[in-house]
Amino acid sequence: MKKPRIDNCRIIELPKIGDDQRGFLSVGESLKEIPFEIKRIYYTYGVGDLSKVRGEHAHKKLKQIFFCVHGKVTFLLDDGERSEEIELSEPNKGIYIGPKLWHTMEKFSKDAVILAIASDYYDEEDYIREYDKFIDYVGKEGQ
Repeated sequence: MKKPRIDNCRIIELPKIGDDQRGFLSVGESLKEIPFEIKRIYYTYGVGDLSKVRGEHAHKKLKQIFFCVHGKVTFLLDDGERSEEIELSEPNKGIYIGPKLWHTMEKFSKDAVILAIASDYYDEEDYIREYDKFIDYVGKEGQ
């Protein structure tokens, strides 16, 4: 998996313990492998129309890590100046997405299960759901 070129984003690799006979275990602990206190987890699965796109938003403060624990998915990441695609397909490798990073999920495999770990509880006020407003927000923050 390639290292992202976008700021506020990086690959998180959890240890992979085990073998091909008995299987594997991967562990991530709050404030260790997971670089924030975990306040919420959620997961996406059963995407029936594989041409659908999910996400399409950014957060003002929320930090998240996404793991594709089964199947594969492609994340499109955009910091307002640069964009990049990252495919997740290994259950022990995830992507850290910090605040002010527009993210979209697409190209789901039929069996994809995406686990999200978040630094805070759900707060609708933290979402930026329109791309034009996101561009304005990150532009003003940089001034």
